[in-house]
Amino acid sequence: MIFGEDALKIPHSAPYCLGRPIRRGHFNISQNYSLHQVLEDLRTIWNWMLTEKLHINPKDRHLYSAILVLGETFDNREMKEMLSIVLCDLGFSTAVVHQEALAAAFGNGLSTACVVNIGAQVTQVVCVEDGVALPHTALALPYGGDDISRCLLWVQQRHRTWPNFKTDPMKKPIDMLMLNKIKEGYSQIRSGSYDAVSVVHSYEHEKSVGHQKTRLSALSVPPMGLLYPRLLIPEEFPPPPRPWFQDCDDMLEDTWQTNDGLSGNGGLGAWDSYQMLPTRVKKFDNIGLVEAIVSSVLSTGRVDLQRKLFCSIQLVGGAASTTGLAPVLEQRVLNTIPSNQPVEKVEVLQSRRNPLFIPWKGGVILGVLDTTRDAWIHREDWIKNGVHVGSGRKYKDSYFLQSQLMCYYNS
Repeated sequence: MIFGEDALKIPHSAPYCLGRPIRRGHFNISQNYSLHQVLEDLRTIWNWMLTEKLHINPKDRHLYSAILVLGETFDNREMKEMLSIVLCDLGFSTAVVHQEALAAAFGNGLSTACVVNIGAQVTQVVCVEDGVALPHTALALPYGGDDISRCLLWVQQRHRTWPNFKTDPMKKPIDMLMLNKIKEGYSQIRSGSYDAVSVVHSYEHEKSVGHQKTRLSALSVPPMGLLYPRLLIPEEFPPPPRPWFQDCDDMLEDTWQTNDGLSGNGGLGAWDSYQMLPTRVKKFDNIGLVEAIVSSVLSTGRVDLQRKLFCSIQLVGGAASTTGLAPVLEQRVLNTIPSNQPVEKVEVLQSRRNPLFIPWKGGVILGVLDTTRDAWIHREDWIKNGVHVGSGRKYKDSYFLQSQLMCYYNS
């Protein structure tokens, strides 16, 4: 088995099968990728990271505790499966689950913020008030940094500036890595036309066999796809269907439906009969980042909180470092707020750290706070029948598993 970026550098001719256990904010389950295989691959990847990168011997893991920082897109069942991997398979003594948005706020030293997490495949918007993530403000947008990269390639091909020599980012993962690096280095939002010169490499069997200088055109267009999703180029293959089932353990499962805007299953009719698990995160395909931020903040319903959130917008994730994104968001969010709302100022806060790692920094902070002491899940209790806490509720039955701590405080 080969892991990480090394796996993306393997040529198609080699006898390997590339697996991606998580895709678009969910387990990547399909007819050709079973739930069992997804969980096994996830366990294997984590085990490799712990052993080879962190040098934690499997025999010593009972001396450690684990913090799971998870995005709001994961279903309860998915979170339970990951907890079981951490506690049962990897052998950690205790574990705790924290929301990525809450961890991002703490990682930047904030207790109240509108957290905009621009991931590789999903963008999430969640409002946090006084250290509590507000579930009814959570929005999930099905696009991210990978979509910007594909748009960058499409724009260059349309302008005929992408060199036609042995590069195919849509089929060769190593070429996609190169395209991502070009996007990170050159894409930015600015007024007027913006071009640059970059070196495009051609790879064969992990080695560069050629390179060519090329003039990249319209570099402001791809990142503007965050504001105008219709600019973004859809994947060659549609997102996997959601063949998920009702979580029988969850006694508090809600029954309301949201407009998921789920895409087609690409002809995989076998999944049509599966019942969709009602999601707690509203999902939209056709709205941009500006509209999502305004909708999320206004859904709080309190003018004082809305003013505070509009002045505390926090960008995290890889694409959050895009030059020019923050001032454009400030201007357009302010112009999009309805005129009957008494909001005079919008501010995107400058990140104190690399936006890519802020949620993990915040997860460490949340893990050592005394207030989280009762939220830790012990391995033995999880294996037996779920964890009983002071309120008499089980972790496996919680309405919003990743909000377990605040849920218990409010019960």
